[in-house]
Amino acid sequence: MFSKLMPREGRFFENFNAHAELIVAGGRQLQALVGDLELGAEALAEHARLIDEIETRADKITHDTVALLHTSFNTPLDRDEIHQLIVRMDDILDLTQDVAETMHLYDVRRLTEEARRLADICVSCCERVKTAVGLLSNMDNASAILRTCEEIDQLESDADRVMRQGMAKLFREESDTRQLIKLKGVYELLESITDRCEDVANIIEGIVLENA
Repeated sequence: MFSKLMPREGRFFENFNAHAELIVAGGRQLQALVGDLELGAEALAEHARLIDEIETRADKITHDTVALLHTSFNTPLDRDEIHQLIVRMDDILDLTQDVAETMHLYDVRRLTEEARRLADICVSCCERVKTAVGLLSNMDNASAILRTCEEIDQLESDADRVMRQGMAKLFREESDTRQLIKLKGVYELLESITDRCEDVANIIEGIVLENA
C-alpha cells in the first residue's frame, strides 16, 4: 500500500526531453546572434535576452527534476545518473548564456569565420544531445543512442580543430589587442559548449552500457 502512495517514475524522461528542447533552442538562438552581429548592439542584446529566458526555463526544469528525485520511490534510472545527466545538460545552456553575455558585455562587433563555424558545430552538438536524450527511455534504442553519442564526440573533436585553427590565425593576423582578447574568449566559450555536450554523451553512454 505504501508504495502506491509514492510517485513511481515521475516525469524524468519528460523533463529530460523538455530540457533538451531548450538546449537546442538556446543553441539556435546563439547561432542567430552570431549571424545577426552586424545588425548592431540592439540585435545582440535581444538575442542575449531570449537566451536568458531559455536558460531560466531550463533552470526550473533542472530544479524540478532534482526535487522529484527526493519524492520518487522508484526511478527509471539510477538516482546518481539522473542527477548527473540533468545537471550536465544544464551546464550546456549555462555556457550558451555565458557566450551571449560575453559578446554583449565585450561589445563584440565582428566575428571570424572560425567563430561562426564553432557556433554551427555547437548547434549540431545540441541537436544530437536532444536526439540521444529522446531515445533514452527505451533501451531497445541502445545502438542508435551510442551512434549519436559517437557523433557528438566527433563534433567535439571538430570544434577543437576549428578553435586551434582560429587561435593560430588570430595570433598571426589580428593587430588589435582588444579584439584579439575578445575573440579568444569567445572561441574558448564556444568550444566549451561542445565539451559539455560531450560530457552529456559520456553520461548517456554509461547509462546505456549499464542498462541495455
